[in-house]
Amino acid sequence: MEALDIKLRKRIRHGRLLKAFLFLFLDLSLCSPSQAQGSGASFIIINSICRASSIHYNVILMSFFIVGELPFMTSDVTQVAGQSFDYIVVGGGTAGCPLAATLSEKFSVLLVERGGSPYGNPWVLEKRFYGFSLIQTDEFSSVAQDFTSTDGVRNCRGRVLGGSSAINGGFYSRASEDFIDKAGWDKESVKEAYTWVESKIVSIPELTPWQTVVEFGLLEAGFLPYNGYSLEHIEGTKIGGSIFDAWGIRHTSADLLKAANPGNIVVILNATVNNIIFESNGNASQTSAKGIRFIKSDGSMDQTYEAYLNQPKNCTSNGGDVILSAGALGSPQILLLSGIGHRKHLEDLDIPHVMNLKGVGKKMKDNPCIAVLVDTDPQNRQPEPPQVSGIAKDFKFIIEGGVIQTSFNETRMPIAAKIAFPASEGELRLNSSDPRQNPSVKFNYLDDEKDLDACAEMVQLLERVARSHPVAFYLGVKRQSNLMTSTDEQRKFCKENVKTYYHYHGGCTVGSVVDSDYKVYGVKGLRVVDGSTFRESPGTNPMATLMMLGRYQGLKILRERDHVSSSLPTQ
Repeated sequence: MEALDIKLRKRIRHGRLLKAFLFLFLDLSLCSPSQAQGSGASFIIINSICRASSIHYNVILMSFFIVGELPFMTSDVTQVAGQSFDYIVVGGGTAGCPLAATLSEKFSVLLVERGGSPYGNPWVLEKRFYGFSLIQTDEFSSVAQDFTSTDGVRNCRGRVLGGSSAINGGFYSRASEDFIDKAGWDKESVKEAYTWVESKIVSIPELTPWQTVVEFGLLEAGFLPYNGYSLEHIEGTKIGGSIFDAWGIRHTSADLLKAANPGNIVVILNATVNNIIFESNGNASQTSAKGIRFIKSDGSMDQTYEAYLNQPKNCTSNGGDVILSAGALGSPQILLLSGIGHRKHLEDLDIPHVMNLKGVGKKMKDNPCIAVLVDTDPQNRQPEPPQVSGIAKDFKFIIEGGVIQTSFNETRMPIAAKIAFPASEGELRLNSSDPRQNPSVKFNYLDDEKDLDACAEMVQLLERVARSHPVAFYLGVKRQSNLMTSTDEQRKFCKENVKTYYHYHGGCTVGSVVDSDYKVYGVKGLRVVDGSTFRESPGTNPMATLMMLGRYQGLKILRERDHVSSSLPTQ
């Protein structure tokens, strides 16, 4: 495989070399207010981090200019338009980044991300600004994109390199053994993939006073045994891993791209994929993905660009794939925009029909969440992502506590719980042919009676934690004992207060849209590798398993290609 165009690489790297040159002339002494003056917003940010955390100026500056820089990123779509690659990964999110990094070990890869870079953005990178990115959102450029399901529940999705790992609470926990068994994954390979991720971005958190209180509250409420620090998904109370390091810096899945082969990968930012390009070779039953058509995320729908897959050298060798890793909303949306889905729905939007896969956009699920505020009034506390989790018997419920930002100068302290295995499911449909617009999605929260019964049971556990002695003592209030006693009261509370835990999944599920190798049924050279393929949300938080899945599937594809190459006759 030839290296990617040298001229392209020089253009992408030019700005990085200039920054490194300037870096050599900076005064690398300890932080002082004078160093930030007249040096621009970036240095003000650096200086404020130093003052807040007592970190040496050299360390912070290095992280901004070197650690955070990826020499193969560009926002200039003309640099990739018309070019060909062995693999095209659509979506630089939680699964897409490790997938692209892995594939680049042996093949050329184009990674397409609709958002920008997380590097240099304190709202993404700094723990003290946790939650700020969810407050200020806009239609096309904010790192978090709001959407409200037709159920009326507000939600959001990541729109930045790193995806939702750049805006979430950073809690890292593996999937249960049962989940891995159901998925049919090889356990040793799964373990190796998890370990690869963890060696690069996962830290052991140091509990804050509030997280310690939550920990004791969970134990008092009966979430036993106490498991201490563990990455495994096990019953009881545990401290999970974190993608925030000891200095409070977030390490998103974008950091996994540092393991990529820089000579084999290009990351195009602020580019939104409009649709997949297909070819049939004169045989309608042999539809193949040929490439992608995309636009600038802040540009016009009328100005499109294309990138293509390299063609196999001969008819006996396998080519690469277009791989959708755009998330539980993005991947089914792109399939529908490309003409893969229910014929009637596509005809209503004048989208040419390619493949009648009725499962696209179906089996959408979101874990219903109920939260109880334990503080009496809004305060201006330091935001805190959850570090401790209570996992109920049979893994039915997950309970965590944190401090969330509700405005730029106000926080609240919720104890929140989610139903781990909801029975209710909904559907995703297109609202528009503009890929930047959110699709319409309905999750049908608590629509199934089993979910409503489970929610009533969950509220009992939630109240035990929220009204526990440790929580009351920490807040300096009298412990309340006025718990909801009737099931009808609890069910009513659930219906009126259901929210999202941001762990929605489905839309391209295995067995319905993709096979066990994550290949889209009926289309050659097209896969989906992300949370849209899940029929349930894994573990305490799906982030760890999505990162693992990107690495796991990337390695599996490499092994498949090696096997095919070794079995071909030599000339």
